[in-house]
Amino acid sequence: MAKLKKIFVLDTNVILHDFNSIYNFEENDVVIPITVLEELDKFKKGNDQINYHAREFSRELDRISGDLLFSDGIPLGDKLGKLSVETGKEFSQKMRASFHENIPDHRILAIAEHLHIENNSRKVILVSKDINLRMKAKSLGILAEDYKNDQVKDLDDLISLGITTIDDFDNEKIALLYKSNEGILEEDFGYSKPLNGHEYFILKSNSSSALAHYDPIDKTISRVDKPNAYGIYPRNAEQTFSMQALMDPKISLVALTGRAGTGKTLLALASALQQIDLYDQIFLARPIVALANKDLGYLPGDATEKIGPYMQPLFDNLNVIKHKFNIHSKESMRIDELLKEQKLQITPLAYIRGRSLSNTFFIVDEAQNLTPHEIKTIITRAGEGTKMIFTGDIEQIDSPYLDKKSNGLAYLFDRMKGQDIFAHVNLIKGERSHLAELASNLL
Repeated sequence: MAKLKKIFVLDTNVILHDFNSIYNFEENDVVIPITVLEELDKFKKGNDQINYHAREFSRELDRISGDLLFSDGIPLGDKLGKLSVETGKEFSQKMRASFHENIPDHRILAIAEHLHIENNSRKVILVSKDINLRMKAKSLGILAEDYKNDQVKDLDDLISLGITTIDDFDNEKIALLYKSNEGILEEDFGYSKPLNGHEYFILKSNSSSALAHYDPIDKTISRVDKPNAYGIYPRNAEQTFSMQALMDPKISLVALTGRAGTGKTLLALASALQQIDLYDQIFLARPIVALANKDLGYLPGDATEKIGPYMQPLFDNLNVIKHKFNIHSKESMRIDELLKEQKLQITPLAYIRGRSLSNTFFIVDEAQNLTPHEIKTIITRAGEGTKMIFTGDIEQIDSPYLDKKSNGLAYLFDRMKGQDIFAHVNLIKGERSHLAELASNLL
């Protein structure tokens, strides 16, 4: 007996998250409520990523649409199901009892409920990134789930990858790491597990210790020293490994994760300034997640005044570095010159659209608030000689439709793990202050 196809009903936020989502449900059928098309129309204008997704989906729908789109549906492709648009339905008595307000979410629910009743032999599943809408659907007996296509599996195991502590390590090999500039060959290292991509080690013997790095290109393990990057010194092993990745010319893509106060952005900016002679420009950008999901236009002032509060944390990090030097020192004056010449730019992420990213040290802060598609869009614009750094805390997400498994930063180190040009370091220990560390642990 052939397995019955499921029917997936997509919410607007799924399409705004991934405009190609209709192709990710295998042989099952996909239904777009007419209300979703109505809502998408409101998002077509604008320069944010969701506006791009709204436009691209509309173009794709126009490309594949036919007379059957509003009836039997049109095939999405080989081994895929059909796509159809379902027009509005009356609220059932059960719906009116709980959700009497005529809003888009409830109109989508009415369509999902209608399909659920009409197709009692097939599973009808509402797909939404809105938790509340999923709960409402379940209260009506409708199956509901998050959009899972780009979610990361085994996240906890993935975060712990990259840094390994080895106790009772051979003291002679540690001594050799201190003596040799070339390091130890992989086969002589004596590690039981296969090495994959850039990995870092905390080696401890009964009398000595060392920090080490495995280079997948040279197949060697070398000692990692604590460097100085524009007056900033690493304070722990994770920060030391981060600086190694940030200043290694072989590594062109770096992900730094960790909670607030672990030094991610500060280390990235200091490393960029230390290497400014190797790059034409430094970009330090972050996505703007508007307060209470309202557009920045709600805020008073001109464009500069509107975005100022969002960019201030980046300027704070720059000031920390400047305060390491005398105000009249060449290092401090150099930072002022870079800002004046716009070789160092601190800007909202949306403002780098159309900019050349060749030979650029590009830092994206708060990258956990980006979608996987946004991460891909940014990286694919990197030109020759560009190094890209993504920093963020996957436990602190401000976007209403992302979580620790579906955000772009987690997606990045999941898909890029093991690549020769990529390194990921998860910072654990807070170094901002004892007060900040205590609050992070206890509150």
